[in-house]
Amino acid sequence: MTLNTPMKFFSGRASRYLAEQIARNLNTELGKSSVQLFSDGEFQPSFDESVRGCSVFIIQSTFPPAENLMELLLMIDAAKRASAYKVIAVMPYFGFARQDRKDKPRVSIGAKVVADLLSAAGVDRIMTMDLHADQIQGFFNIPVDHIFASSLFVPYIKSLVLDNLVIAAPDMGGTKRANAYSRFLNAEMVICYKQRKKANVVGDMTVIGDVKDKNIVILDDMIDTAGTLTLAADMMMDQGARSVRACATHPVLSGGAYEKIEKSSLQEVVVTDSIPLKQQSPKVKVISVSELLADIIQKVYTYQSISTRFLQ
Repeated sequence: MTLNTPMKFFSGRASRYLAEQIARNLNTELGKSSVQLFSDGEFQPSFDESVRGCSVFIIQSTFPPAENLMELLLMIDAAKRASAYKVIAVMPYFGFARQDRKDKPRVSIGAKVVADLLSAAGVDRIMTMDLHADQIQGFFNIPVDHIFASSLFVPYIKSLVLDNLVIAAPDMGGTKRANAYSRFLNAEMVICYKQRKKANVVGDMTVIGDVKDKNIVILDDMIDTAGTLTLAADMMMDQGARSVRACATHPVLSGGAYEKIEKSSLQEVVVTDSIPLKQQSPKVKVISVSELLADIIQKVYTYQSISTRFLQ
């Protein structure tokens, strides 16, 4: 990218709400694009203005349905075929990230398939947030900017001014993230150990560490069915915790997640707008990532370091 290369922003249909905020933060407007729909359900995105010689940023989270991923792929291909100088996919939520390895025989590694599809479409750079597995960055042979929501959550947690603060990892895989937060917040850490009966179903859970009379903040990259989160919160309250909150970057919130959260002991759940909420809930608070992403985009475009925005 060169500094005199025009910069243009476009959005897929699923993330337009976020793309408009990012564009506003950069004092610009979204480029004109449209999607032609066919009677059989097929669709064809197109750019309604020239992108020749431009650095094109396409903003689209790839949460279900899979059409959102397909739309992003088609937009990348369209930009490359329209002679864009560079195509950067801004994917606040990277779908299929939980399929990062073979955890049983005869299954796909979905995250690698998505990485291959993006590369085949012609993307030059990926920007994403809080990947479920850090190693997904290695599935690409192009630059991947892995952004952390900790630069949003840490100031928020500090603003609560909680005494006896304890950071909790919801499972063994989240210990690295929780440890980073506990260091920055100078707080203790506890770990929830869970055993699953099957996907999205927790069989048994215990907590490693002391939660009595503590204000707990559970950290995770996403909330899907909220089964683990609400079970952990109720368990900690039963063991004498003073309060339990949660911070999670991606509010997938599928199935009966909203009902579980509202019936649980959780005082509040803080998420970002990487995925739009399906419904409103008095316990769910949203912090926008638009300003953070706009700042990262500007720094990448002007060849500035982005490491100052990383807290872990």
